[in-house]
Amino acid sequence: MGDIRQSLLPRDVLSAAKELLYHLDIYICNLVQSGRQPPQVDSKTQELVEEFILHAPKDRNTPARRMSALQELQLLEIMCSCFQEQSRDTVRQLMFSALFSLQGNQADESRMVLLGKLVSMAIAVGRVPILECAASWLQRTHRVYCVRLAQVLVDDYCSLVPGSGPTLQNIHSASPRFCCQFITAVTTLYDLTTEELTPPLELLQMIVSWIQDDPRLVLINFLNTPLSGNHPISSLDVTPLGGLMRWCVKAPLAYKGDKKQALTNSSTERGREVGPLFSALHLSVLQVLMLLPNILNEKGLYGRLALLQMESLASLTSDLSRLLDQADKHAPSTDTRALPQLALDRLAQALQVSMANGALLCSREDLRAICSRLPHNNLLQLVLSGPVMYYNNIHSPAMAFSPHAAHSPIASHPTHPPLPTHPPLPTHPSSHPQYPAQPFMTGMSFPFRPSH
Repeated sequence: MGDIRQSLLPRDVLSAAKELLYHLDIYICNLVQSGRQPPQVDSKTQELVEEFILHAPKDRNTPARRMSALQELQLLEIMCSCFQEQSRDTVRQLMFSALFSLQGNQADESRMVLLGKLVSMAIAVGRVPILECAASWLQRTHRVYCVRLAQVLVDDYCSLVPGSGPTLQNIHSASPRFCCQFITAVTTLYDLTTEELTPPLELLQMIVSWIQDDPRLVLINFLNTPLSGNHPISSLDVTPLGGLMRWCVKAPLAYKGDKKQALTNSSTERGREVGPLFSALHLSVLQVLMLLPNILNEKGLYGRLALLQMESLASLTSDLSRLLDQADKHAPSTDTRALPQLALDRLAQALQVSMANGALLCSREDLRAICSRLPHNNLLQLVLSGPVMYYNNIHSPAMAFSPHAAHSPIASHPTHPPLPTHPPLPTHPSSHPQYPAQPFMTGMSFPFRPSH
């Protein structure tokens, strides 16, 4: 394609960009049809993209070409149409890669700006092919740039334009794969350490409703992607489960601004809204974890692939320890007195259900080491001391079972008589009657061994 440069130079910026997109489409179609593996856009084509679409000057003596706001809008519309009209997904993905794969040069900033505007427009006008290409881009790109794209979309649909949230809401049904990657990116972006890094209320409501409507949504990338053991550490996580768990555990102790206002069911209007949302999100995350044994067994990955990483868990417990120390320095009010225990209870529940369902692969000793700085919590103590329990139904008294039992020849041919049953242990009155029992823990007795 290098020979078309001379024909593009006399054209105005919009006409040149449109013409190059046309030739790029033809070039990639021919590349795919040739059967070359892997199909790869050559460096000369990349240089044309940078010069005539991203407007990076070819050399220092060449003035940069600039588009007006109207021309830029027209270019975005042309690109939307181009991807919509191309029926072959392989061609679309290669075109998207040629336009937006980061090259480590000065044109990358222009790539990111144009990408943010294109994906935002694709959400607004429902261009699913672009959203699918963007999902692949999020999967293979360094997380630093992924969160930048997520920030642009949150600003466009949750901050800058009031009432535009329902448009973003629709990506749940339009492109579940992009929606899953978007959730992973925003949970990476917002870590609840500052007011700026706390998810906007509208975004939180949206994510909760998405997962409640379809719990498998957060597993779509995992279900549809061939996984290897060398997942790049710089990429986004395979699922947003770790980020969502971090939100739920830290939320009761996350403070706002200088007033250190907790995100809880306090007397404030925001507290009344946010508290139940994080509770609903926590339950949804546990329900998603309950889906994993069958899925991991089907893929032959049970006990071999951890969807939650120990490094991420260690970072969470470290953050939680710091937040608990901060909470101790402030005289607790009636509304905030129970917050430390709520955060620790959620951590304990998440750890137990994660281990029981194969999402977290570690020993009790590893868990005790990671949680050693945390204050005592009855439920967390049970998790750190007792055996792994497998939960069959999150809404009813839990039954102990092994996800491997149905696939084990030993299970189908028992050689020992069943052990006699024992009467249940007597229940003890709760030392904290103000805390209602979690539904999925009701009726379950744990062997307790005090830690030394």
